[in-house]
Amino acid sequence: MIKPYFKSRDKNFTLLNEDVFEVLPKFEFEFDMIFADPPYFLSNDGLTIKNGKITSVNKGKWDKSYGFDEINNFNRKWLALVRNKMKKNATIWISGTSHNIFSVGQILVELGFKILNIVTWEKTNPPPNFSCRYFTHSTEQIIWARKEEKTPHYFNYDLMKQLNDNKQMKDVWKLPAIAKWEKSCGKHPTQKPLALLTRLILASTKKDAWVLDPFAGSSTTGIAANLLERKFLGIDKELEYLEISKARKKEIENIGIAQKYKSKINGFHDENELSLFLLKEQQVDYIANVINCLPF
Repeated sequence: MIKPYFKSRDKNFTLLNEDVFEVLPKFEFEFDMIFADPPYFLSNDGLTIKNGKITSVNKGKWDKSYGFDEINNFNRKWLALVRNKMKKNATIWISGTSHNIFSVGQILVELGFKILNIVTWEKTNPPPNFSCRYFTHSTEQIIWARKEEKTPHYFNYDLMKQLNDNKQMKDVWKLPAIAKWEKSCGKHPTQKPLALLTRLILASTKKDAWVLDPFAGSSTTGIAANLLERKFLGIDKELEYLEISKARKKEIENIGIAQKYKSKINGFHDENELSLFLLKEQQVDYIANVINCLPF
């Protein structure tokens, strides 16, 4: 039996201190959505500028590249395992840069996924180019794919259109990197902003959906999922980041803090738009449950 590293009181946020390759084959459960931020393999002893200071690009041993074949083997192995834990109509989002995203895209096709979009996240506040020998890196790519070629997936087209001033939302999103308030419990070196994860989850899941993050880090995926009334399982080997994840979940168990964070998430027209959507979603869910209970 798998013992959770942490399970929240509401049972909507679970963390496993495990190796994803060892733990995924051990349980039978299917998820509605996966978000994965796998190693980008860009820790090459280079330098960058962060907060106005020169610093190393190295993130840790887990981000070190050992060659193209090893990157492909790594991506093929975890994607195959994750695919087996997806519902037939589930979708997966995978973030990356040129260091890993081409490998991920190739292997998704190999394994039978259908690629739906490649979203470009344009950062409004990227670090400057240290070498001044090429353009400033200001984007990351996020591949969105469904498990099966012919099984329809869920897409909240209407909400995405609403958030884009009633026009079809494009596949280029201009969103800031993490804000200071998102680091209140500590910070992961590749932490994603709540604005990004909130949009991904809202676009591709319904209320009470189960979301898996196989490389959870500090669990921005889980915090976004819980703020949006979805459920979360995160897997990570690093205790330091699991402790940050646990602290972040305990922080939003305070209703006042949770509401404050919802109002501060970027990508909405005003501080109430997200809460109003979640209220509407609750009402729709309640009506659906009532109809399902009718004897005719």
